[in-house]
Amino acid sequence: MSRELISRSADLRRLREEGYDIRIVRGFLVVSSIPYVTPEKQVEYGQLVCPLALAGEVTLPPPDHVVRFAGKTPSYANGTRLDKVIHSSGRQELMPDLWVDFTFSSKPAGGYPDYYAKMTTYIKILVAEARSIDETVTATPFRVVETEDEDSVFLYTDNASSRAEIGMINQKLALNRVSIVGLGGTGSYILDLVAKTPVRQIDLFDGDRLLQHNAFRSPGAPSVEELREVPFKVDYWAGIYSKMRRGVVPHLYYMDEQHLAELDGSDFVFLAFDGGANKKALVQYLEDRGIAFIDVGMGLYKVGNDCLGGQVRTVASTPQQREHVHARGRIPFVEPSEKDEYEQNIQIADLNALNAVMAVIKWKKLAGFYQDLEGEHFSLYQVNGNCLINEDRE
Repeated sequence: MSRELISRSADLRRLREEGYDIRIVRGFLVVSSIPYVTPEKQVEYGQLVCPLALAGEVTLPPPDHVVRFAGKTPSYANGTRLDKVIHSSGRQELMPDLWVDFTFSSKPAGGYPDYYAKMTTYIKILVAEARSIDETVTATPFRVVETEDEDSVFLYTDNASSRAEIGMINQKLALNRVSIVGLGGTGSYILDLVAKTPVRQIDLFDGDRLLQHNAFRSPGAPSVEELREVPFKVDYWAGIYSKMRRGVVPHLYYMDEQHLAELDGSDFVFLAFDGGANKKALVQYLEDRGIAFIDVGMGLYKVGNDCLGGQVRTVASTPQQREHVHARGRIPFVEPSEKDEYEQNIQIADLNALNAVMAVIKWKKLAGFYQDLEGEHFSLYQVNGNCLINEDRE
């Protein structure tokens, strides 16, 4: 993806064509081999780092004037600190193996029109001091460009994480395998959220077809032509998210006892299907193998003839805390009631989405991505009172 991004973006292409040593590291532009002066009045080589603003695989104008620098304290030729551009200092790990030590700030009137102008402005300031000591140094070594194969699940660059500088935090979600059992309304929203994380492989389990009523409580908007084909849910959703990322694997069957072994090797499992004997066997299987999981569910009912009431449930179970699932009956193992309005295919995409969001937020808390002060393993949202109950704390 770096090659495509550089070839399609005039500013990045110009940097490479002029001989600058550039590469793209998960949404960051990195320019290496830049000569600068150290406090010891020696010439060494550092690198500039800057998050990219992108539209697909083409750069947009930089949203700010700041860059990061990796190296010793940049100095004037006489060894004094280069306060002309240094804004702050302190080592920071932006991504694994991508460290910076200083923040530079040099804001021209009107800002920078592109990344060529932005990066070369800072490069010229550093090189000018270095050439005062050694006039032969250059920031354009014309290095041989090797084949780039970034270790990313995404088909295009995740520049949101780089711009927010949460790359290291984001890596906490880079699990090898997450499984989603059930691709109905809530399960499909869970997929939508998990697909945007760096999980290597997402396994989808469901034997049902995508029908017209599913379109009204799932992400996106399938066309009439797609619905007429009556695709299987796992195939449809795998096709949708494979446009964005690799590693979405469909499994065209319901999760019953004969397929439980398919979950072996999962780092985490989301259960997004109704209760019953199959769910009880599945929960027991995951517990026996020490696999963490989250179960979701909701219940709706009519209030008179003019509105709906209901609740949304999220239950987490980890090897460190399982007892609440059984001792407090947090996961229902009975078949859903025919009186439940949800079973009548009612359109409540908002609650499906909320249920998925609550589940994914809890997963991210368990992973250490979000701060977790409560440590709750059971949450219940009640619609009529806008009330969120958190229980079964660690």
